[in-house]
Amino acid sequence: MRWSFVLLLLLVAAVSPAQQLRSPNGKFRMDFVLGADSSPVYRLFYKEKEIIRPSRLGLELKNDSFSLLNGFVIADSARSTVNDTWAPVWGEVKTIVNHYNELALTLEQPRARRRIVLRFRIFDDGLGFRYEFPAQPNLVYFVIREERTQFAMTGDHTAFWIPGDYDTQEYDYTTSNLSQIRGLMQQAITPNASQTPFSPTGVQTALMMRTADGIYLNLHEAALINYPCMHLNLDERRMVFESWLTPDARGDKGNIQAPAVSPWRTIIASDDARDILASKMTYNLNEPCKLPETSWIRPMKYVGVWWQMISGRSTWAYTDEFPSVVLGQTDFAHAKPNGRHGATTENVKRYIDFAAKNGFDAVLVEGWNVGWEDWFGHMKDRVFDFVTPYPDFHVRELHDYAQAHHVQLIMHHETSSSVRNYERSLDTAFRFMKNNGYDAVKTGYVGNILPAGEYHYNQWMVNHYQYVVEKAAGYHIMVNAHEAVRPTGIARTYPNMIGNESARGTEYQAFGGSKPNHVTILPFTRLLGGPMDYTPGIFEMDLSKVNPDNHSHCNSTLANQLALYVTMYSPLQMAADLPENYERFPDAFQFIREVAVDWDDSRYLEAEPGSYITVARNAKGTGNWFVGSVNGDSSRVSTVEFGFLAPGRKYLATVYADAPGAHYKTNPQAYVIRKYVVTRESRLRQWCAPGGGYAISLFEAKPEDLRGVKVLK
Repeated sequence: MRWSFVLLLLLVAAVSPAQQLRSPNGKFRMDFVLGADSSPVYRLFYKEKEIIRPSRLGLELKNDSFSLLNGFVIADSARSTVNDTWAPVWGEVKTIVNHYNELALTLEQPRARRRIVLRFRIFDDGLGFRYEFPAQPNLVYFVIREERTQFAMTGDHTAFWIPGDYDTQEYDYTTSNLSQIRGLMQQAITPNASQTPFSPTGVQTALMMRTADGIYLNLHEAALINYPCMHLNLDERRMVFESWLTPDARGDKGNIQAPAVSPWRTIIASDDARDILASKMTYNLNEPCKLPETSWIRPMKYVGVWWQMISGRSTWAYTDEFPSVVLGQTDFAHAKPNGRHGATTENVKRYIDFAAKNGFDAVLVEGWNVGWEDWFGHMKDRVFDFVTPYPDFHVRELHDYAQAHHVQLIMHHETSSSVRNYERSLDTAFRFMKNNGYDAVKTGYVGNILPAGEYHYNQWMVNHYQYVVEKAAGYHIMVNAHEAVRPTGIARTYPNMIGNESARGTEYQAFGGSKPNHVTILPFTRLLGGPMDYTPGIFEMDLSKVNPDNHSHCNSTLANQLALYVTMYSPLQMAADLPENYERFPDAFQFIREVAVDWDDSRYLEAEPGSYITVARNAKGTGNWFVGSVNGDSSRVSTVEFGFLAPGRKYLATVYADAPGAHYKTNPQAYVIRKYVVTRESRLRQWCAPGGGYAISLFEAKPEDLRGVKVLK
C-alpha cells in the first residue's frame, strides 16, 4: 500500500467513525467516513477483502469558491431495505429480484449553507451510489467543472478497455494491465476514432477488470439522465480512477438545476465471472416502467437491406450526382440513377419474401429517403427530411406488400448528427411512419454533432436521445439507436428502447475486421447497460465474394455467428447476411430461424472475459432451450452440463459446432451438425476453434424424435 493511502487511512480514522452498509447476503461491505478535510470517503470490501481502497467523492463547481468537495458535516442519515421483484417487458429472465440495503447521508456545508445527499445502495452483486441535490436557496443553478468521484484500485489489475473518446465506442478492446494503458493508448486509437482530444489514460465504462487474486470487477454507471456520460481517468502513480465527464461546447461538464440527481456510479464484483454477466444491478438502479401500456412493444427478429451497402455492393444513395433543390424540393427528374441503389421497391420485396418464407418478423430498409447524395458527396447541408422517398422506393406499395406477407417494415432515420433538424422533424417523421405501417425506427448519428462543438456523449446529446425515446413512446414506436450514448439500464423505464448499437458491431467485419475475442468481452462491458443490436449472422466471411472491391474478412467461424444469437442478448436480432448466403447453408440457417429473442430464464454456464462465454436460455412461454458458446483466440474444449433442463424429460439436442480443422481465418465455414437425446443428467464436451464456438437447440423430444439418435450420457 502506498504511503499516501496509509496517511489517508490514518487521517480518516482520526476524524470520524465509519458508517457501514452491508449487502443482504453479507458478502459486500461499504465503509463511509468524512476525511481529514471533511471530504466524503468510501471503501468497499468483498468477502472481507478490500476491492476499492479509500476513495474521495465530490464535485468541483465552476465559479464557486466552495464547490462540493469538502467542509461537510453529516446532518442526517437514513437506512432502509427493499426486497421485491419486477417483470421486464422483455428480457433475459421472466422476473428480476431487486434486493438492497440503502444508506442515505445528508451532508451539509455550514459555511456555504447548502446540502447534498449521498445515497448508497448495496446489492448482493455490488454497490451503487449517486449525488442528490435537494431544492434549497443556496444551490439552485450550478455548473459542474468536474465530478471528482474516485475508484481507488488495490493493484495493477488486468483491464479490458477502450479509449475515453467523447464521440464513439466503436473500438476493439485492448487487454492489458492498468499500468500499460498509457503506452498502449496510441495503438488502440484506430481510424474510426473521433478527432476529440482525450486523456492518454482515459477509458470508457463499462470497464471490466480482473485482479491478480481472481476478483472480477466492473465500473460503470446507471440511469444516465440529464447529465454527461462518465469516462474514467487513471492516476497511474496511485492506481486511482477518477470520473471524467463529457464536456459541452463551452467545456462545461454539466448544467444542473436543483432538485436534481446524478446517475448512479456502479461497482459490480465477484470471484465468479458468470456473476458479472448475470447481474441486473444496472437495471435495478433505474426507475420502473413509465409507459402506461406496453403491449405494442414486441421483440423482433429481422433481416434488412443493409449488409449489401455496408460491404460496398450497393449504395444508400439513388444517384451519384447532386440533384437540384428548388423551393425545398429535391428534383430527381434529371438525375441519373447509379444502378447500385439498394433500397429499391423490387429489392425490398425480395427481402420481404425471404422474411415471410423463413418466419422473420420484419425488414429494415436503409437508404430509402432523399439526402444521401448531399451527405456523401457535398456535406453542404447534412439534412434529411425523413418523409421523402427516392423515385424507386414506393412507400404505399411496399406497405401493402409487407402487410400481405405478415411482415413489418423498420424505418431508418440517419440524422447525420444534425440534431436540431431531427428534433424539428420528429412529429412529422413519426406521423409518416405510423401512417405507413412502421412501428420501429433505427436512428443514426454518424458524423460530428451539429451544432458544432457538442459531443455525442455530453449532457445536451444525452437529453436529445432521451427526448427521441420519449417522443417515440407517445407514437407507440420502438427505437433502435445507433451511434448514441451507451445505454445504462434506461430500457427498464422506457422499454420501447428496444435496441442500441453504441459499440463496435458486425459492420466492422466489413471494414477490416474485429478481434476474434471481441464478442467474449462485450457482454461484460457494453451489454451490462442494455441489449446491443450487434447484427450477427454472417455466413460468408470473405467479403470479396460479396463485393469484389472489398478485401475484408469476418474474423469468426460460422458456428460462432450462430452462438451470438444466444450470447449477445437482444430482443431485436438481425440476420445480417445476404439471403443468398443463407440459402447456401440451409441446415445452419435453421438455428437462426428457430432461436428465440425473448426469454424466461438465462443460465451462464462458463465465462472468462476475453476468452469464452457459454449461455443457456429458456425461450419465453415454452420449454425450449438454446445454448450459445463463443470462443476467443485459442482453441478449447467446452463442457456443458444440462442441469437446467426440466427433470424427468428428454430433449432432442441439435448441436451446430466447429468442424475439426475449423479456424476463424483459414477455415471459417467448416461446421458439423449432430443430434443427441439429452436429459438434465447429460454432459457434453465440445471442441471450439479459435474465433469459433457452438450453438444448441433443445426441444422436448417426441417418441419419433428418439429413433436412431444417440443418447448423450
